[in-house]
Amino acid sequence: MTLKGKTIIEGDIELLTGLHIGGSSATSDIGGIDNCVIKAVPRNGEIEGIPYIPGSSLKGKLRSLLAKEYSFVNVEQDGEPISTIFGTTNNAARLIVSDAMLDTERFKETFDQDNMDLKWTESKWENKINRVKGRGENPRQSERVPAGSVFHFRMIYDVFDDNTQDQHLKEIIRALRLLEDDYLGGSGTRGYGRVKINNLAIKFRTIADYYAKKDERKEKDITGEYWKN
Repeated sequence: MTLKGKTIIEGDIELLTGLHIGGSSATSDIGGIDNCVIKAVPRNGEIEGIPYIPGSSLKGKLRSLLAKEYSFVNVEQDGEPISTIFGTTNNAARLIVSDAMLDTERFKETFDQDNMDLKWTESKWENKINRVKGRGENPRQSERVPAGSVFHFRMIYDVFDDNTQDQHLKEIIRALRLLEDDYLGGSGTRGYGRVKINNLAIKFRTIADYYAKKDERKEKDITGEYWKN
């Protein structure tokens, strides 16, 4: 097969409820939090890193949602088109999903960081309910990225000359729609991780575009063919 070009899918993930994707408590530098979120390594002058959504978490969730539609029980049993889009042990994925980074400027405009207990996140107390005694037990604090935060995501789909682009893009878009009525990260059945996809843009670049000078490249906007608000 010959590579014909690449389709770039970009957009924003807006949190409708708090998001928890687990990280290492050893690198979070937050005292008293039992269940920390994943963050980028702190840069010079930063006290702590900034939360992000790992590309593996987003890609895995999209794959899982489509697998339910096709009744695939586990990754080893995934068939077409999921196995081609997301890859298998023996075949590379056609869909590349980058880490989704927090829009820090929008965060600062949305939240009063001076009055937040944590700079980029919030803490939430949780406990287990003892059904016999009718009371909570084993309280712990979980860290979440607060509702209203926005992450920018970017995915790239490799287009080959086997005429599967249209089918595969429809599957990817369907997975994003399913995600809006599901959840991202952990504790989704308890209300965490509800999201909304905003500002989606889908653009196709041919191989010829990559040979052209940057200011002479032409890309086709195909958003309207696949994403209807």
